[in-house]
Order: sequence, then structure tokens, then C-alpha cells
Amino acid sequence: MSFTIAHLSDAHLGPSSFPGLREMRLKRFMGYVNWKRGRERLNDMGMLARLVADLRAHRPDHVAMTGDVVNIALAAEFHRAVAWMKTLGEPADVSFTPGNHDAYVRDAMEGLTRLFAPWTSSDTPNPGENRFPFLRVRGDVALIGLNSGIPTAPLLASGRLGGAQLAALGRMLEETGRQGLARVVMIHHPPLSRGRAPMLRGLNDAAEFERTIARYGAEAILHGHTHKRMINYLASNATRREGGAVPVIGVPSVAAASHDPRQRACYYLIGVERAGAHWRISGRARGLMHGGSEIGEREGLVI
Repeated sequence: MSFTIAHLSDAHLGPSSFPGLREMRLKRFMGYVNWKRGRERLNDMGMLARLVADLRAHRPDHVAMTGDVVNIALAAEFHRAVAWMKTLGEPADVSFTPGNHDAYVRDAMEGLTRLFAPWTSSDTPNPGENRFPFLRVRGDVALIGLNSGIPTAPLLASGRLGGAQLAALGRMLEETGRQGLARVVMIHHPPLSRGRAPMLRGLNDAAEFERTIARYGAEAILHGHTHKRMINYLASNATRREGGAVPVIGVPSVAAASHDPRQRACYYLIGVERAGAHWRISGRARGLMHGGSEIGEREGLVI
């Protein structure tokens, strides 16, 4: 059995509008200025459309979009983002985990929760109002989506899962592990402690997440947020990944026309394949080629 997940993140769809009086907040104003001063020139929406077409042509079994689909979480941005999410595939075949820009300010949370429900729903609906973590089982793969996006003060871009979400994650990992499924966790912020995530931009309870993975195991963790290629590992005696550690895989922004090869726009094709009693995780990168505008096969991912 071989299962392919297309992993992309941090589309930051443009253009970003200036917030009106009803939606004006200090953080939104500062975010808009930041967009105009930097990201507007870096992000290429035409190239993004070509990358999505390339992704669809490869017919992955599932698409994981790990957050930051908007910039300052205006209502108009959310509606544009919903239309863009539909270009990735049917909601049953596409999963979304919110990022810090999606949860930019408190008044964005209702729209985020309601409009993105098709891409954050479990196969069996969660009781009550807590949508996360969600669980989608596709073949022999358990796709578990987390929400690390929380409203923060200006100049902060950190995330948090919270005790209830971490406890539910542990139960899901334990149950799907007993079923012999390959467990793939999706999250926006890199769930890494000990200085491996940027200061004031990391996951506040990363140490608790690491303890959950150490106890219950997983076979792969996918994230975005840093806008650069990252491969790290978490130790766990409960993983069944071939190689004995859980890969934590970060993808660059899918919209960034950067000259830096670590940050140049791409998406990953993550392969999940049974290898006896274990699971083999592999990866390929497709994106904007170095020194040109073509979309093609990039450097291999050593996982």
C-alpha cells in the first residue's frame, strides 16, 4: 500500500486589503503595513496558481494545507481563501490546520471556524464545539489535524495547543496505533522545543507535544510557519516509522518567489508505504526552479 500526501503551507493569499473601521485593530494595521513593505513583493499569485495546477496533475491521495492561507484575517480574505481552498480538491480529500495569520485577532475566530469547517471536520463529528483535533482515516493512514493558531498581541506569532487538545491527541494516537494505521499529524507551528523554533513565533507548549509523541508515537508530523525547508526528528519508542524516530517536516511558503533555495516556493509529495511491521516515509519537492520561473522537480527530501 502506498499513499501520497501533498503538503503545502503559508499561501498568504493576496492582495491584502486595508481594514475598514469595523475590522480595524492595531495588529491588523501593523500586519497590513508589513504586507505592503515586504510580503506583497515576495508573494506571486500567478506562480501559486501554476503550482496548484502542478499539484493537482500529480493526483495525490490527500492534500494537507498547514495554515496561514490569509494575511490579517479580514472577512473578505476568508471568503477569497475559501474559494482558493476549493481549487485544491474536494473537502474530503483536503485537510486544513489554522495558522497564526488565520487566527490573527479574536474577532476572526468565528468566521475561521465556520467557513473552514469542510476542511477541518472529522469522519465522526467531535462532540460539543471543540473541532480539534480532527481525525480522518483514508485507507491505512490516520490524518490528525491540530489547531495551534491563537490570537496574540502585536509582534507575536506564537501558537498553543492547550491541555484538552493535547489529551485528545494522545487518545487518537493510541487508538489509531492499536488499529495499525500510519499516523500523520498536521499542525501549523513547528512543534519543537529547545530553540529549534524562532523566539516569539514558536509553539508555546511544544515540550508537552513532544512528550505526547514520545508516549504514543506517530509516523510523521507536517508543519509550516517558518517559510523554509526543515527536517527534524522526535524520539519515540511507540513509533512504527522505519528508522525509529518521528520525522517533523516543514515546508516553505507555497507562494514565495524567494531567491533563497531554503525558502523558494514549493510543495511536498510525502509518501507513506508499509514496510513489513513498519511504515516508510519518503518525500519529494516540486516547486519554483532555481534561477527561473519554471515549475519542476526540486531537491529530494532525505527523511
